[in-house]
Amino acid sequence: MLDIDATVIAVVAIIGLATFVRAAIGFGDALIAMGLVSGLIGLQTATPLIALVGTAISIGVLVLQWGKFQIRAILPLIIATLLGIPFGLGLLTLVPEQIAIIVLGIVLVSYGAYGLLGLQLPVITSDRPAGLFGFVAGILGGAYNTSGLVIAIYGTLKRWQPEEFQLTLQGYFFCTNFLILAGHGLSGLWTAEVLWLFGVSLPVIGLAIWLGNITNRRIKRELFAKVVFGFLVVIGLILLINNALQ
Repeated sequence: MLDIDATVIAVVAIIGLATFVRAAIGFGDALIAMGLVSGLIGLQTATPLIALVGTAISIGVLVLQWGKFQIRAILPLIIATLLGIPFGLGLLTLVPEQIAIIVLGIVLVSYGAYGLLGLQLPVITSDRPAGLFGFVAGILGGAYNTSGLVIAIYGTLKRWQPEEFQLTLQGYFFCTNFLILAGHGLSGLWTAEVLWLFGVSLPVIGLAIWLGNITNRRIKRELFAKVVFGFLVVIGLILLINNALQ
């Protein structure tokens, strides 16, 4: 078990920042936290810790806005994601991770830049594509833990309002994260260190959720879209840079 030292403070601060970002725009916490926390405490500890944090964020956001949550809106996405996860696990043995990360990074940077430049993006008015997006999200989630990015792209094409965008993503993560948590638990990754770090982070997580929710409600639709597109570019660049440095 760790003492309260500089490393723990840094981990908690990173988790707070990642939580604020997710509460404000709906996604992105895992990539931020994993990219920074794993270098401090190792991948075996960071992975289950960030999964627990992500689930706590979803619960916190949903509790604050439970009356507005409509599970029917994301049910097709959830079902399709669950079907795609086994294929994603199989993908790990077929496609080298570096190649997949490069492709994903290029797609994110291209899509985000396309939106930032104000070019005409297609609009999805039907719910029929939800199955395809959910299935692809399941594949990428099962293989590389990046399902949220696909759902975020789907949300921008559906023209979700900021509050709807954030709330729908939290419901999606809440329902799909339990499979991940179960896998971590069965694999023995829930160590005393992981649970202790999670417990120490809870007050900061709660504060960050509150601040993120306030920010989300005050963001105008046009600005919110720019923030999401810009964040996709940043995440894509982070993936490409980290891959190049490995």
